[in-house]
Amino acid sequence: MENITLNNGILMPILGYGVYQVTPDECERCVLDALEVGYRHIDTAQAYFNEQQVGNAIKKSGIARKDIFLTSKVWLEHFGYEECRKSVLVSLEKLQTEYIDLMLLHQPFGDAYGAWRALEELVQEGKLRAIGISNFYVDRFVEFCNFACNDWTRADGTIVKGIRPAVNQIEIHPYHTQSQQLEWMQKYGVQPEAWAPLNEGRNGIFNDPVLLDIASNHGKSLHQVVLRWHVQRGIVIFPMSRNKEHMIDNFNIFDFTLSDDEMERINALDRGQSAFFSHQNPDMVEWFVQMVEARKKPEGQNVQKKW
Repeated sequence: MENITLNNGILMPILGYGVYQVTPDECERCVLDALEVGYRHIDTAQAYFNEQQVGNAIKKSGIARKDIFLTSKVWLEHFGYEECRKSVLVSLEKLQTEYIDLMLLHQPFGDAYGAWRALEELVQEGKLRAIGISNFYVDRFVEFCNFACNDWTRADGTIVKGIRPAVNQIEIHPYHTQSQQLEWMQKYGVQPEAWAPLNEGRNGIFNDPVLLDIASNHGKSLHQVVLRWHVQRGIVIFPMSRNKEHMIDNFNIFDFTLSDDEMERINALDRGQSAFFSHQNPDMVEWFVQMVEARKKPEGQNVQKKW
């Protein structure tokens, strides 16, 4: 397994297993399968409603906690200093761990500044090893790095060290390569992570002739070629599958290399827009507001979206 080094010196596996859309009743089994295959990076979130099952699987695996890199994310209704802090402590309980390796703010809305202060404080207390953001577009990303990450003083006079995000997890795949965003992340020393690295199969990507041709040249699956393309770009990925054989297939991407020409052919597939939606669409921003309101009600716990 290849590792990357975050801007605070922590090592993180470049390939992980993501549990978005893995239901609570199957999550424990899936994570156990992934760990048995060899995955050592698990990506979950408060909004996925399966942190408890991820924690159960890690406990049952028998693998030392220090050998597993664990990521979770704070959802919107927990933004703001007090709510964020409380929600992370709940996540620690559900995940049955004394620390989380990486905690992200899941969306670029609401009181992200207040939530970030809570995360910085939890790093200082040793409950989080690294913190980051998710779905911050390039303009909000640059703004956040410059204005949200300064030292600050608590009411008791304690100085909390400002921390620049270690990670920004965004939509990246061959149809949305995010080249500009990656350039800005490199400038600020922030590690890119891809959600939907396989585009969730949208827009006919699994039948793309360029990807199929490259896969045939290497005797690999199309999925493996796309995941390898991400890795060679230095992007952390979390392919999800409930099928153990597919987990194995996704894991075996370190025994071949794409040529520069093949990388450029894949880069040329870029369509320059999201395959899902835009955070800059006011209708979508309102949808997030409605989702937060729905999630405050018990029946709203079934509302799940990656974004």
